[in-house]
Amino acid sequence: MTHRSEIRFLLNGRTVNLPTVPATQTLLDFLRLDRRLTGTKEGCAEGDCGACTVLVGRLHAGVLRYEAVNACIRFVASLDGCHVVTIEHLSGPDGALHPVQRAMVEHHGAQCGFCTPGIVMSLYALWMQTPVPTETQVETALQGNLCRCTGYAPIIRAAVAVSQYGTPEADHLTQERERITTELLAMKDTRRVETGPEENRAILPADINDFAAAYAEHPQATVIAGATDVGLWVTKFLRPISPAIFITHLPELKAIKVGTDDITLGAGVSYSELQPLIAQHLPHLAEYWDRIAGWQVRNMGTIGGNIANGSPIGDTPPVLIALGAEVTLRQGAAVRTLPLESFFIDYGKQDRRPGEFVQSIRIPLPSDATRCAGYKISKRRDEDISAVAAGISVTVEGGIIRSARIAFGGMAATPKRAKAAEAALLDQPWNEASFATAARAVAEDFAPLSDWRASAEYRMCVAQNLLRRFFLEQDGAPVRLSA
Repeated sequence: MTHRSEIRFLLNGRTVNLPTVPATQTLLDFLRLDRRLTGTKEGCAEGDCGACTVLVGRLHAGVLRYEAVNACIRFVASLDGCHVVTIEHLSGPDGALHPVQRAMVEHHGAQCGFCTPGIVMSLYALWMQTPVPTETQVETALQGNLCRCTGYAPIIRAAVAVSQYGTPEADHLTQERERITTELLAMKDTRRVETGPEENRAILPADINDFAAAYAEHPQATVIAGATDVGLWVTKFLRPISPAIFITHLPELKAIKVGTDDITLGAGVSYSELQPLIAQHLPHLAEYWDRIAGWQVRNMGTIGGNIANGSPIGDTPPVLIALGAEVTLRQGAAVRTLPLESFFIDYGKQDRRPGEFVQSIRIPLPSDATRCAGYKISKRRDEDISAVAAGISVTVEGGIIRSARIAFGGMAATPKRAKAAEAALLDQPWNEASFATAARAVAEDFAPLSDWRASAEYRMCVAQNLLRRFFLEQDGAPVRLSA
């Protein structure tokens, strides 16, 4: 197979051809240091504050789609075949302010202005998708943007009013979409990309078979999908990641298949890409899904990545384990499937062999007799790491609990089922007393640790109270939790 070393993408209105790109070069550094596009700001360098927000457009099944992302943790090597749009590209040919910018000015949406470019880019992405948003939609779009001095009320008023100043149909990014699509299609080829110096090398496989081959060749490689975790390894811990295999561009890992009783998704499907199906088929997770990080991170982060990194506080494993999810792994041409809960062995250790990667996840859909919930407890409501996360799935027939799957994150070294609590519910009547007994049994399942997110005592109390809360919510009674 022939390789190329050049990374090719569009930056605003120009083509960029980079003959060599280190794996660790971030888009933020490239914009500010190499291209002097300093409207994109550097704040937290971990995808938390949104000051570095830009749009990245990529072809999905031939359709050009733009998403707000954090430039600080997006690697340049992952941009092959993309269109990057920065704040400098918003003004019209005559230099006039963009409708989003005009709305921010008219509604006094900025004071110090440091966070403003990132906020404008997030609102731009929202405006293109939803020209007349509700306040709730605006608040969701701004979850990943911090503003310390203006306050959000005038920003929300500006976001709601943008369409008074123009329409997406008249926006130049919309008008040039056909041209951009043609240029991005011309960049596509069937070759693997290998670029960067030997000590900081990036690999972009040509397809999923080439990915399997490349990972077999380099089993010590860092596999990068959304980079919402690996990005921090670089920006905060200065960790080497070479060789890095980038996989966001592989369509095979973006596939989603909805069956009569399950959803199967490629490991590269992002939180945002799955979100419409969550609302349709797993509505008990709709609010939970909105609380996973901020919008920019949900646009980048992948379900497979959240599973593969094996974090004990990952947001998706507890709720997926409760649903009975399975994970399919691939090593070369060999494929195997196992229950998701069996994938996690110990802290930092998964049932994954050298060169083996997460290929897909199958999520069974609950029956009409099954009652489900997902809970996330964190210090901040939005864009925060879980102290405790829980997935609960209980099947009730004739007033008797016939099956129960309860999984917690943040309570042990891995996401883990509460087997004693499940056993306490089995074949018991659907009533408050049964769940009180199951709540007490949680102490048999876990001995949580204390850290800066929560004490062991708090975690245990929360986990037990979540079982009580589940019953009260599902039973329609007022929620009352113990201290």
